[in-house]
Amino acid sequence: MANSKFEYVKAFEKEVYLLPETYMVVRVDGRGFHKLSETYKFEKPNDLNALELMNKAAQSVMEKIPEALLAYGDSDEYSFLLQKNCEIFERREAKLTSTFSSTFTAYYNFYWKDYFPNSPLTPERLPTFDARVVLYPNQQNVKDYFSWRQVDCHINNLYNTTFWQLILKKGLTPQESEKRLMGTLSSDKNEILFTELGINYNDEAEIYKKGTVLIREWELKDDQPSLNERELSKRQKDRLRKRFRKAKIQKYHIDIINERFWNERPWLLES
Repeated sequence: MANSKFEYVKAFEKEVYLLPETYMVVRVDGRGFHKLSETYKFEKPNDLNALELMNKAAQSVMEKIPEALLAYGDSDEYSFLLQKNCEIFERREAKLTSTFSSTFTAYYNFYWKDYFPNSPLTPERLPTFDARVVLYPNQQNVKDYFSWRQVDCHINNLYNTTFWQLILKKGLTPQESEKRLMGTLSSDKNEILFTELGINYNDEAEIYKKGTVLIREWELKDDQPSLNERELSKRQKDRLRKRFRKAKIQKYHIDIINERFWNERPWLLES
């Protein structure tokens, strides 16, 4: 940037550098997706094409940003776990949130036509996403965060499935369906689905009940360097980044609350 008398304004720019030695989770959320789903007539209670489009955008983000080791998503949100102590963008908060939100939005819009070929996007209702980054000091916090998101997925899906099936199969209005479910427990909703609507919730697709997990499957080797970037030389960091980029990203619809999930993939929480 050339020097000039106006350059003093740069002093007003302030960066927020995120704490080191912490886990970074970036959560991307759809903006105004309730109205967007109505505009483009998403299927209720779940639109598989919409969910797979989210998965495609999230996987594309992981391919672009190798520091993202894991991503979990359902509905219109996705959470990305970054390698602990990674120095991506020098851990600048604004750079992280803007990059994840803009990259996710770009891929979502780019792949839209592949999943909704008969519903072209209009300028009046373009999909956009915002993002936030949250820091967690230890492994248990990270596990609990992703457990929270998956529990939330189950609770919301059970409600939405019952809510919409009452409308679609019994002809209730949205107001009547909401009133019918007011104060009900999970067991009550399962009973309504089974006895009144002929639906066994256990038979619902796992993607709806558990959400989607994207994992950068990483083969740990005895002779590989530490995953802690602060202990690596620049050359080692570049080589490690290349290995991360080449690691295959697998898609699952599985339980991530169980400790077994994390025990089988220790690299996700490596320091």
